[in-house]
Amino acid sequence: MHDIRLIRDNPAAFDAGLARRGLSPLAADLIALDEKRRAVITEVQAGQTRRNEASKAIGAAKAAKDDATASALMAEVATLKTRMPELEAEEKATEEALGAQLAAIPNLPLADVPQGADEDDNELVHERGTRPDFAFAIKEHDVIGPPLGLDFETGVALAGARFTLVRGAAAKLNRALGQFGLDVLTRDHGYEEVVPPLMVRDEAMFGTGQLPKFAEDLFQTTDGRWLIPTSEVSLTNIVREKILAADELPLRFTALTPCFRSEAGAAGRDTRGFIRQHQFEKAEMVSIVAPDQSEAEHERMTAAAEDVLARLGLPFRRMKLCTGDMGFSAARTYDLEVWLPGQGRYREISSCSTCTDFQARRMNARYRGEDGKPTFVHTLNGSGLVVGRMLVAILENYQQEDGSVAIPDALQPYLRGFNRLEPAA
Repeated sequence: MHDIRLIRDNPAAFDAGLARRGLSPLAADLIALDEKRRAVITEVQAGQTRRNEASKAIGAAKAAKDDATASALMAEVATLKTRMPELEAEEKATEEALGAQLAAIPNLPLADVPQGADEDDNELVHERGTRPDFAFAIKEHDVIGPPLGLDFETGVALAGARFTLVRGAAAKLNRALGQFGLDVLTRDHGYEEVVPPLMVRDEAMFGTGQLPKFAEDLFQTTDGRWLIPTSEVSLTNIVREKILAADELPLRFTALTPCFRSEAGAAGRDTRGFIRQHQFEKAEMVSIVAPDQSEAEHERMTAAAEDVLARLGLPFRRMKLCTGDMGFSAARTYDLEVWLPGQGRYREISSCSTCTDFQARRMNARYRGEDGKPTFVHTLNGSGLVVGRMLVAILENYQQEDGSVAIPDALQPYLRGFNRLEPAA
């Protein structure tokens, strides 16, 4: 959410940021609406003051037996009593209109974010790892997976498109990946493990930027709650409406949860296989920091996600997303893309974003700095380990000619020493 005061102070900079997002100038319209709001507030305050003054003057006029003045004052008070509710309703309407417009505007990109329209304009930061060299015909995960327990047909029969039943060897690998991700993030990178609600209220979704813009991409229960699309929602909102002490920061949270997405905005994309599902598991990372910590924290968080990939021996690259490919709440995003030999290309497996104070303003999440004044925190979020996509990456990178899949060394302790997944007989 944007601060109208900052927009008033520097409208040109605000519009320049919007232009980098491919949006038309909005500062003048927002300032005009804010001026209208402020004028109504001034009129309300003046009316309240005058009503109080006139009410007191009525008593004085009556005491002085000045009936004409008393009658005139009583008529004025009656007019104000009629007018005040109208003004207060107008004040509320303009306040809501301004808030709605501000809530619909995405975060502005940081200066180092590359300009571009889509993923083709993203910037390569670095590549890590070595792509595997196969002496046999490479298969994609949707061919390797079914003999190991990725049951696409039963998933669709049970729940419809973009659902998969995972059983047997694949289910064991799925469980091992989730546990491994949590262990790396908590033991080695200082994240506090959390078990958060999987359903949240409107306010929580609004706080992290899912509402109102992306309602169609979410699932809602019959009582009005929302199934979380990522535990970023629950974890970030831990500090909603709070004023933290400076020594409480930074806060770092992680949670392994199911995530639920309608994928309305991705119709027709990745309809085969296990890449894009309505239900999946993810170990999320969330950081709450002071503004002067957020740059370093973004690098720290992304490095943690890279460490997970490196320990699993998966080749990957880091991309800095361009202005046209960033999410709504992000001011800068690094995507980690893993090499999928079956597809012969890199695919996103983690996304780490700094949101500066954009989400904090929506949540009213602050801390007291050295001056004692409440200041908005900065929030960051990232995918520590997306279980389904990581499972796909392991199937494709560790596939064997006989249909089995070798298990990375880092995962073998979670599978009781098994070093290979064997297809069902």
